[in-house]
Amino acid sequence: MPSGPNTTLSPPPATEARLSLKPAAPATGEVDGAWWPRSRDLPAELPALLTAVTARLGRIDRVTHHLADWPASTRRITFDDSVVRLEGFRSQHTGTLTVIGWDRQRLTLRVVPPETGLDDAQRAFDTAVDDTTHPPPIGAHAHDECEGRP
Repeated sequence: MPSGPNTTLSPPPATEARLSLKPAAPATGEVDGAWWPRSRDLPAELPALLTAVTARLGRIDRVTHHLADWPASTRRITFDDSVVRLEGFRSQHTGTLTVIGWDRQRLTLRVVPPETGLDDAQRAFDTAVDDTTHPPPIGAHAHDECEGRP
């Protein structure tokens, strides 16, 4: 495509989040869905996720996660012309991330590790959104389960 003074090149489209959510309804189970980021760079991964959940949550206030799940990074990002706080806690279940809107609605997501293969990620997605099954407890073994280890 030619470029010149009257031509504006559009940036490449944002990568869509790999996300599966339960239908919007009263909360059931431990998680509201599953998210499969492409890397362990939380600030880089969040814009696609936040874009996907904004329709359900409205304006986003903050994202919480377990401290050990993500490398140390910035404590704030700018999204949709507002500041979103990133907060790590030792008390949050490992393998989860919670997105909280300004009205305090929240979505807790099981995080499928980025290096997980497609088949294992699909199983994690199916389990996270299926109300007829009981997903494995979220905890130290969540990463192992996604990688196919017992």
